[in-house]
Amino acid sequence: MSTVEPTGTPISHAEAAQQRVQELRRWRELIPHFVMPASIDATRRLIPAASVSPEFIELTNVAVANQPALVRNEGITPAEVRDLVSYADAYGPLVDEHEAFAQHLRHSVTAARNLAGSEALTTYSLAQRLAKKPKTAHLAAYVADMRRALGRVRKVSPEAVAQREAARAAKAAERAAKAAERAAKTPPAKPAPTDPVK
Repeated sequence: MSTVEPTGTPISHAEAAQQRVQELRRWRELIPHFVMPASIDATRRLIPAASVSPEFIELTNVAVANQPALVRNEGITPAEVRDLVSYADAYGPLVDEHEAFAQHLRHSVTAARNLAGSEALTTYSLAQRLAKKPKTAHLAAYVADMRRALGRVRKVSPEAVAQREAARAAKAAERAAKAAERAAKTPPAKPAPTDPVK
């Protein structure tokens, strides 16, 4: 299967997905105040100040506008603060829509994998049944390959092999110790009578 571009040219899903990725990346240039987080917990560290109420922010704007003592050289103007609040209010719903879209797209991807996987499992089940019949016994090789790929054949890790061998060695040593203990408790056998020399 493939998708069709508006020009009518069929392209692969990989190419179409890559084009959508490029379109999303162009949003970085189109959306003002777009900031990439500098670390994994960068957003979490912004939450305390980002959570103050709009009323509180507006009260500080009014105070700065009317009290010269509150004006800071490194601060931003009340108009710029209001613009940031307006930006956050406007783009918040876009974030929600984008997250919903991402969730739906993830569901679509999972649904596609589910359909492909269900079809493959049905084929595997049919091949297993047919491989038991003399007429279609040649399918056994395909079934073995499918079973390996499915992961139904357990691969034993080197650690598990080492543990199993250590357990066997410990049991063998235990058996040897018990045998030695039994041998020590058993009285020595009486020598067999010898025939007198004639």
